[in-house]
Amino acid sequence: QVQLVESGGGLVQPGGSLRLSCAASGISFRLHVMGWYRQAPGKQREFVVSITSGHSINYADSAKGRFQISRDNDKNTVYLQMSSLKPEDTAVYYCNAQSVLVDTLHYWGRGTQVTVSS
Repeated sequence: QVQLVESGGGLVQPGGSLRLSCAASGISFRLHVMGWYRQAPGKQREFVVSITSGHSINYADSAKGRFQISRDNDKNTVYLQMSSLKPEDTAVYYCNAQSVLVDTLHYWGRGTQVTVSS
């Protein structure tokens, strides 16, 4: 059974930082591109950033310079370090695992809420 479990969300003031984690189980972690997506109220889910097993990274423009993704292939965990947070970063953040063997195969976590507010 595949599980992606996010943690680390919460309430933070503008300009603050948060670190999200996503622990994966039930998949061959190294055979998946790991990513983060987010969905703000009333908006569609959008891509934030992804990282391959070889640590190649792809950022959405909204994340460049403020967010950093990393992964630990031994711990089957991917991280998202977010800094200089803005109110518009408020969203539910979802962990995603995309198979490199079948690129249409995606797994999703349940999400973790990030709220940026003073």
